[in-house]
Amino acid sequence: MKKQLFIHGEWVSTPHAIPIHSVSTREDLASIAIASVEDVKRAISAAHSATVAMRALTSADRADILIQLAELFKKNRLKAAEIISKESAKPLKYALAEIDRTIETYRFSAEEAKRLTGEMIPMEASPNGRGRLAYTIREPIGVVAAITPFNFPQNLVAHKVGPAIAAGNSIVLKPATQTALSAIFLAELLEQTALPKGAFNLVTGSGPVIGDVFLESPEIRMITFTGSPEVGISLRNRASLKKVTLELGSNAGLIIDEGVDLDKIIDRIIMGAFSNQGQVCISLQRIYVMESIMEDFIVKCKKAIGTIKIGDPLDPTTELASMISEKEQQRALSWINEAIEEGAELITGGCIENNILLPTLVKNAASHTRVICEEIFAPVVTVNPITTIDEGIAAINDSDFGLQAGIFTKDIQTAFKASKSIQAGGVLINDVPTYRVDHMPYGGVKNSGTGREGVKYAMEDMTELKLIIWNQN
Repeated sequence: MKKQLFIHGEWVSTPHAIPIHSVSTREDLASIAIASVEDVKRAISAAHSATVAMRALTSADRADILIQLAELFKKNRLKAAEIISKESAKPLKYALAEIDRTIETYRFSAEEAKRLTGEMIPMEASPNGRGRLAYTIREPIGVVAAITPFNFPQNLVAHKVGPAIAAGNSIVLKPATQTALSAIFLAELLEQTALPKGAFNLVTGSGPVIGDVFLESPEIRMITFTGSPEVGISLRNRASLKKVTLELGSNAGLIIDEGVDLDKIIDRIIMGAFSNQGQVCISLQRIYVMESIMEDFIVKCKKAIGTIKIGDPLDPTTELASMISEKEQQRALSWINEAIEEGAELITGGCIENNILLPTLVKNAASHTRVICEEIFAPVVTVNPITTIDEGIAAINDSDFGLQAGIFTKDIQTAFKASKSIQAGGVLINDVPTYRVDHMPYGGVKNSGTGREGVKYAMEDMTELKLIIWNQN
């Protein structure tokens, strides 16, 4: 079945398409349209034309549209989750959880649409401000271009589409090709809402081609991107005066202090390291454990890894399946082998069986090896001993990334020290860095990106602040 582009409320055919196969079974799922430069320009033009209609909507109108969309996802929850599982091999239990979060994200967007306000400015705080009344308002930025990854093909899209609509903008979406079926399903649902024609447009195909058109178009006012640092930094460097927000991933670290009940935290650690095959921007990748409890932790962690249900992603009991591609699995395997050659010890996993990279635990990896210093984006976690909390903090900060990090400790002073000293966009006390809810400010420092997601915070980036001053003299 050949899928089409969605431009100005219409499904548009293209002469060229790319086949999409199931990651786990390799069966043909569909053919995805390849947008030409002219197709992308038409989508941008449609979005630009729709800005008038979007500005005319009240905040209540925008909220109603987003609630309609949330309800449609609720009615089609299983179908939406099965699409994700088939195209990306995400286990169905996690795909269903993603749809639940997607619904929540659109509901948060509906709520924030009604709370988008400015503030009063105390002009008379200055002698020159006497007799003047001032306030700010937030206006839609215009056309937002969104580029999204494969790992959360509905919820990470919702974090761009929801705030854009809530703020009164129109949007052009370029999803990851392998998970474009989810974006197409979103377009089918939006088609059933009261969203003005052209306010949402979907283009699929070559990332470089579409990205270049986004960058060159004067009608695109903002680019919001989630993906690799290489692509994100390139976009930012070429974006001129366009607003750009980037969420670029990490190699999230966790400290485990003495005195922590390991039995109570092992399940959280396994989830944080291996959910969605480790293909999560805040997946737990590096663990630094106090030396006195290191061996006990390794034993418990290995045992828990052995209970992970591996297999068919459409089986409701499956917890881990294939990564997004064989190429990515081989890359991750080569990084594991590199670490072992450099002196690390393989505790469990470290091989591919039935097209699945088994959940892998590596001990004592050197700090310069890629399983430590780069984002592996795979079901691989490293464990290294530390003798002090300061040593653990330094190890977490010894990274080009800083999205989220965590610490388990029973000592409040240690917790405060870590929260102040760890260089990351978010620090989790007594939890894994993989935790996220969809209304919190989410983003990183260093090579983990710029700006913040979380509906309210994304909307601030997707609006222009206007100052109004009344002279009453």
